Amino acid sequence: MVKQFLAIISVFTVFIAGCNSSTETTTSSTDSSANSTEKVAISFSGAFALYPLVQTWATEYNKTHPEVRLDIQAGGAGKGLTDCLAGAVDVGMFSRELTDAEKSKGIWSLSLCKDAVLPTMNAKNPYLGELKARGVKKEEFNAIFVDNTTKTWEQLLGKSTGSDNINVYTRADAAGAADSWASFFGKKQENLKGVGVSGDPGVADAVRKDIKSIGYNNTLFVFDQKTGKKLQGIEVVPIDVNGNGKIDANENFYDSLNSFLQAVNDGNFPSPPARNLYFLTKGKTQKKELIDFFKWVLTDGQAFVHQAGYVPLPKEVLAEQLKKAEE
Repeated sequence: MVKQFLAIISVFTVFIAGCNSSTETTTSSTDSSANSTEKVAISFSGAFALYPLVQTWATEYNKTHPEVRLDIQAGGAGKGLTDCLAGAVDVGMFSRELTDAEKSKGIWSLSLCKDAVLPTMNAKNPYLGELKARGVKKEEFNAIFVDNTTKTWEQLLGKSTGSDNINVYTRADAAGAADSWASFFGKKQENLKGVGVSGDPGVADAVRKDIKSIGYNNTLFVFDQKTGKKLQGIEVVPIDVNGNGKIDANENFYDSLNSFLQAVNDGNFPSPPARNLYFLTKGKTQKKELIDFFKWVLTDGQAFVHQAGYVPLPKEVLAEQLKKAEE
């Protein structure tokens, strides 16, 4: 009798344990399912000009949208376009106007903000003081970068003697910065002369290391985003916009990032080389997470444009772009 009772108790205990184990397993599985959020990846590549701003946008966007992973790589506007067309990335970052031939391939674009390309020189160039006072005219820049007829700093400044060569640096990769700078003279990137260097960081570094150098860079490779001062070793070659042989008060805006951005905003710095910056997709995207990000960029995300070192677009242009994203 006792043996039978113990056997019944043993079986009952095993049954209860099994039920508890099953309940725990089910609960654990449910909790895991409830707590796991699937990440959605959005990939970007392209213009060095846009890279810092998109990084800022990604950081801010993830504060309210942690489920979206934004993978961002710089490599030049040409790479952004190529990767976009090939389907290698979701979004191309672009820093020049699309050609008709590029548009015919089904590229869809969204205007985001403005920045500019500046002519740069070494901060220790012995002619810096003279150049800051007189500036350089458009046709003089053309003679250096396109025609290659002005070969020395003395020749540029109208001096009869001297042999300090102007060492010209340009972009080796397909770049919006190069195309925007060439557009200042009505030319294309392939018309620019000089030693080819890859990427904005490459040109800035070449200029920084060569006292006789001249080049061109996007805004945030000339000015420090946080301090607003020019980066160490880099100076701007002032543009004599009105061609009167001197830098007038309304042309003297290169001392800080804020004063330069204001000049771009007001139209005192020529366009080109000031230009709009874009996102590209191959056809209008149907990816909801990407459309939501585009809409945020054109609304809440605009609060970070100026502080990141860029010029916001007019409100009416942003409204047009938002409507375009929502269609």
